[in-house]
Amino acid sequence: MAAKRLVSLTPLATVQGPVGEAASTAIASINSELELWNGIQNIIYGLSLGSVLLLAAIGLAITFGVMGVINMAHGEMVMIGAYTTFVVQQIIRVSAPGLFDYSLLIALPAAFLVSGAIGVVIERGIIRFLYGRPLETLLATWGISLVLQQATRSWFGASNVQVGSPSWMSGSFDVGMLTLTWSRLWIIVFALAVFATLQLVLKKTMLGLRMRAVTQNRRMASSMGIRTPWVDALTFGLGSGIAGIAGVALSQIDNVSPNLGQGYIIDSFMVVVFGGVGNLWGTLVGAMSLGIANKFLEPFAGAVLGKIFVLVLIILFIQKRPRGLFALKGRAIEA
Repeated sequence: MAAKRLVSLTPLATVQGPVGEAASTAIASINSELELWNGIQNIIYGLSLGSVLLLAAIGLAITFGVMGVINMAHGEMVMIGAYTTFVVQQIIRVSAPGLFDYSLLIALPAAFLVSGAIGVVIERGIIRFLYGRPLETLLATWGISLVLQQATRSWFGASNVQVGSPSWMSGSFDVGMLTLTWSRLWIIVFALAVFATLQLVLKKTMLGLRMRAVTQNRRMASSMGIRTPWVDALTFGLGSGIAGIAGVALSQIDNVSPNLGQGYIIDSFMVVVFGGVGNLWGTLVGAMSLGIANKFLEPFAGAVLGKIFVLVLIILFIQKRPRGLFALKGRAIEA
């Protein structure tokens, strides 16, 4: 999706008279057009990066919002989803090569179920004993992340594995002076589809109603007969399953290795805190805002320094609005 560059015509500006003035006007016009297309390019790159951050952070947002758990193993759920995609493609290559174009569609439910099941096991086996002890929960989930990484290395090896792209995600097309890749465009569409589906689940299903009740006032929800421990387990499984779906998408644009999730966990926490803990609209706005901000800062400050600037801006923002852009409302929360 890089903007096409034109050859500089600056030497013509040294020509005197009407020809020189016309050349200067033409150069100024061309430079303005290039700046416009570069700005559009940065916005599209930012939306693409924001979509990746949204996919990685949206599961963390609901887990953190309902349970208050700082899950350092969330990135490994993303990694498990990517490796599930690899396994599905390997099976299809051997048994049904003609279905390869549908491999990602088959991998989506598989990644959701595998990552979600592992998430439920982790919550029921370890995390439920550590509620109300945030430091111990953080250390426990960090240990789980190391165990999952090492298990993946032992099973699949330490090097990257190859995940192919179906034909409908390959190639590119031109829009004006931009070249857009189909893979990035589909990830943006996919991220928005996942967001809309999760909104429907939270607003229109009984599980979503119970999750929102527990988020706003856990004690009152429990007194009304809601089994909060099972809501916690299903919420953790849902968040982990969505992270697995994110891994399917990330397998198309990033290297699939045991360290895949580590590159997104810090950015995911920044998105959640910036947007507002547990608020999906805040996660959407936060992800897209941080993605666009990163892409506009990178040309001037570089990738690493640009992220540092974004982190400093978030810290300053949180000083003014500790609950983020969109704070949840509820008696227990406001107390």
